[in-house]
Amino acid sequence: MLAFTLVAAVTAATTGALTFREARTGVLQQSQDAVIQQLRAQVGRLAPNLAFPPGQGELGRLAGNVARADPSGSWRVLVTYGELSATSVPGDPFQELTPALRGSVESSMATVFQRVAAGDRTALVVGMSVTFAEVPAKGVYASGIHVFLTVPQTTERAYVDALVTAVERAAVPALTLAVLLALLAARGVLRPVRALRRATRSIAEGHLDTRLAVDGSDELADLSHTFNETAAALEKSVAELRGMETRARRFAADVSHELRTPLAAMSAVTDVLDEDAARLDPDTATAVRLISEETVKLARLVDDLMEISRFDAGAAVPLLDEIDLAESLRRTLDARAWTGPVDADLPAPGALRGLVDPRRLDVVVANLVGNALRHGARPVTLRLYEAGEPGGARVAVIEVLDSGPGIPDDVLPHVFERFYKSDAARTRTEGSGLGLAITAENVRLHGGTVRAANRPEGGAVFTVRLPLPADEPPREDQW
Repeated sequence: MLAFTLVAAVTAATTGALTFREARTGVLQQSQDAVIQQLRAQVGRLAPNLAFPPGQGELGRLAGNVARADPSGSWRVLVTYGELSATSVPGDPFQELTPALRGSVESSMATVFQRVAAGDRTALVVGMSVTFAEVPAKGVYASGIHVFLTVPQTTERAYVDALVTAVERAAVPALTLAVLLALLAARGVLRPVRALRRATRSIAEGHLDTRLAVDGSDELADLSHTFNETAAALEKSVAELRGMETRARRFAADVSHELRTPLAAMSAVTDVLDEDAARLDPDTATAVRLISEETVKLARLVDDLMEISRFDAGAAVPLLDEIDLAESLRRTLDARAWTGPVDADLPAPGALRGLVDPRRLDVVVANLVGNALRHGARPVTLRLYEAGEPGGARVAVIEVLDSGPGIPDDVLPHVFERFYKSDAARTRTEGSGLGLAITAENVRLHGGTVRAANRPEGGAVFTVRLPLPADEPPREDQW
């Protein structure tokens, strides 16, 4: 719209300026030609009766007679001959006559003119030489008499001012019309563009059934039609992907569920075999222990798959309870006999309480500490403290630090991904490959965050931030 208005304004201004210039030139040219023609006719009529050489009186009479040629009485005439000069108005200084114009008249027999501005007034000054003709030679020679005429251009100035006013008055409606046309043009172009923007935003929000109304056959209509085709293809692709994802989740959940019963039986059998392994021959005992270990790993993998399936299906609901966070972390270490290899830096009992799911908090801490013990190096430290957030919010910070080599920089962005392995050639691991992914899901379920980083002094650090309930003001009955 701004470009349209600017073009219209420049066009209107240029057209107005050119029109004004041509009209002004025409008005002044017509006035100038009329004055010069009238002056020549009057001098040509009076010159034959002029005594030569003229005296002061003769020059005065010539100046007066020439000035009377204008009925309006606006002419002022100066006649010179050598050192003599006379004006049509006694005592007239004739200030409009410039040396350049006087020199042009004295050096040439042509009629010359000049427009002279004096203050806010403009005058036309015309100068000519009176000549005599030699009849035998049919030549022309100067008499030495020069006639100068000054005509105020008041009328012409009024015409020019009227032109300026007319151009200004015409420019305002032209610009107004240009703005209206720009608005209409912009509206016609921007309406489908805005509709396209709203539709794109709607699709970005997940409404893949969004479509545009196609009107007309111009480029914007083609764009809307292409958008609809793209949206339809995207909706179809996403629907197929969602279907495949749903089937994959259902398959994993079903397989995990079906494996739990035979795994339970296998675990019972391996427990019995483990008890009798000492009485078996060495090869059989080794095989029994291998089967027992792999059964435990398979059972853990099935449990992790079941847990991930619950997160994917949105069926994981935290059972929140207000507990002593430090005591919960101590129980996690005690239950897994990690009190010795793990240094616990925890607040005093009852100092830090939070609204969490105790079982899921136990899983989070167990996964992080177990990961540090397996892949890091001792000493491993477990910290718990309270911190503040911008805006006054309170969070509980759980840190698990080890003294190992740390996490490679190319692995850090992927540590919480499912089944991610930093070594592509390593196909078997002690864990299921889902522990950190389950940890991240449990932390997000509590509205918190988990982050992995390397410490400057060496080793990795996993930081969990869980929101704490806001302090409630005491009730009146508690005072």
